[in-house]
Amino acid sequence: MKETEKIEIMHFSQEGYVEDGKNVYEAGKKMTALADKVADEGYDAVFLMGVGGTWDELMQLEYLMNKFGDRDLEVYLIHAAEWNVMGHKRMTEKSVVLTASESGTTPEVLEAVKKMKEKGIRVYAMTKPEGLIGQAVGAENCVKMASDHGNGGCEMGYYLADCFGLRLLNRRGCFPQFDKFIEQTKDVWTHLVDIRKSFEPRAEELAKKYALAPYTMFIGSGALWGETILFSMCILEEMQWKRTRYITSADFFHGTLELVEPGVPVFLFMGEDENRKLDERVRAFLNRGVTGDTDINIIDTAEFAIPGLDDEFRVIVSPWILSSLITDRLAAYYETVTKHNLNYRRYYHQFDY
Repeated sequence: MKETEKIEIMHFSQEGYVEDGKNVYEAGKKMTALADKVADEGYDAVFLMGVGGTWDELMQLEYLMNKFGDRDLEVYLIHAAEWNVMGHKRMTEKSVVLTASESGTTPEVLEAVKKMKEKGIRVYAMTKPEGLIGQAVGAENCVKMASDHGNGGCEMGYYLADCFGLRLLNRRGCFPQFDKFIEQTKDVWTHLVDIRKSFEPRAEELAKKYALAPYTMFIGSGALWGETILFSMCILEEMQWKRTRYITSADFFHGTLELVEPGVPVFLFMGEDENRKLDERVRAFLNRGVTGDTDINIIDTAEFAIPGLDDEFRVIVSPWILSSLITDRLAAYYETVTKHNLNYRRYYHQFDY
């Protein structure tokens, strides 16, 4: 990309990000091949396993597989820590598990993977092959999740997971447009760079206005719900020590609406799936003026174009868009305002607990 005098995207390498996109496209081919292997061998159920942020990230795939899958498909999103103490009655030696760990050492996931392997259950992981989880799963069953340049939100992880899950659906005859989807998203990363550029001024404005707020509310639904949790909990709570309340559009009217009042920043993330109708109901309430709260912020993925992408695929890409906007850009500007290092932890990974 041509060098410009002014910084278009703060603390972000456009060239590095696009290069990572090319690499993740190639990595996606391996995820597709792993899904083909699973389809050839057969399976009775698919388990998506994470903990914390990876659990949030896999939520969008659970939604998509249930949306596009057939009535006989069994897909379960499980939390590694809970599985370690509870198990799951539907998991058998014929089941398949997809998990993820950027560090490669997440203790709850590592414990679960070891137990699953002992039971003869197939486990595939988005993680570094040389890590403890990668070693437990086997290098041939791993795809590296982290980017080489450290850019972006979670969208490349979403892409890899989607390659696996949507390919399984394709092999079941549920998602015949898989190849078309892969082709149309091959160069999506350049468009996500452009989306960042367009959102950059607003990200700075929102951070200056709300990064120091003592409490913020976040509302999302459907394919965006996992990203809503991730930004609230993993970015703002863990990395910025900010107090948040995250709630679905479906549940907002069953308690949380009473907390909206003047001075409380509220963010509504609007998606492009069936749940948008629920988002619109929340938006109508927030804009009605009855609460007296003027700190209402709507971020709608439908407002950000992806040239060359068919409308039927936007529901899949909508979490990628939101992650680019908030987990990447908004988080970066929060850090500049709070002066709180996103990489600093006082408890997390500091000692055993």
